[in-house]
Amino acid sequence: MGLGVYKGLAATRGFFEDWLGNYDEFQVDVEEILDLGSGVTLAVIVQQGRPAGSDGEVQLRYAAVAVWADGLIERVTNCGDQDEARAAGRTPR
Repeated sequence: MGLGVYKGLAATRGFFEDWLGNYDEFQVDVEEILDLGSGVTLAVIVQQGRPAGSDGEVQLRYAAVAVWADGLIERVTNCGDQDEARAAGRTPR
């Protein structure tokens, strides 16, 4: 989705602080979570919010494929297309 690659806690935290700092109101809803097996999950997520200083609202619906190891997320790939996300989830690690 063109968001870049963020490695480590500081980089990940900085990304979310920048992303959320652009909104006066923000909410995330998870529509669906699927276990694809072998430590891989797929979640369909909807983010919506009101950008800072605006009366309008924006919405982003996407799928996130997460690879888990020892109960922690090791990697997340976000896809605007659910079929693309399902294919990414089936690709060997």
